[in-house]
Amino acid sequence: MTFSNAIELFGIMVFAISGALAASDKKTHHNDLFSVFFTGFLTAIGGGTLRDITLGNYPVAWVRDSNVLWSILAGFLLTVALAKYLIQFRRTLFLFDTIGTGIFTVIGTRISLSYGVNPFAAVILGMVSAVFGGVIRDTLINEIPVIFRKEIYATACIAGAILYIFLDFLDINREWNTVISASAIIAIRVVVVKYNLSLPQFKIPE
Repeated sequence: MTFSNAIELFGIMVFAISGALAASDKKTHHNDLFSVFFTGFLTAIGGGTLRDITLGNYPVAWVRDSNVLWSILAGFLLTVALAKYLIQFRRTLFLFDTIGTGIFTVIGTRISLSYGVNPFAAVILGMVSAVFGGVIRDTLINEIPVIFRKEIYATACIAGAILYIFLDFLDINREWNTVISASAIIAIRVVVVKYNLSLPQFKIPE
């Protein structure tokens, strides 16, 4: 297993935990074990599936590689086993979502470039890989998706994807590039939330 495969599987597990935690923490009567698993599953595979479909990469990753499903199952089981401890920490969901976002952006950008798409498209597909699973998760639990809230989210993914492409152009080792670019996204998200930063709001003049 390559470093890229290992970090992608880790990101998938982290996103599965993020989705499962979000579902288990939602105060509804519909958060049974299957609902929790299904939310984690769709959170983990949503962005990568859309990316693979766009690139014509068939069958999509979770159908092609059983390790993806094992990673999702591991994330689900960890959530079930440790939920009462994890949910006590207010920032736990944010932490898992942020780590998954950083990893998926870079992996999505990297895979897109390997298919020969232009750098602009690779940036967009990297962002989609990272945010679409979260959009599905938030929709399933009846929350406004993070991408539509005021905090900087997709912009951080775009910045990390651009950084990855720039460092790749400089011929930086791809493993190091992956770590650096994913870490940059995570750092941006942490700073944004800590200091409550946001992009200028667009309002139509009355």
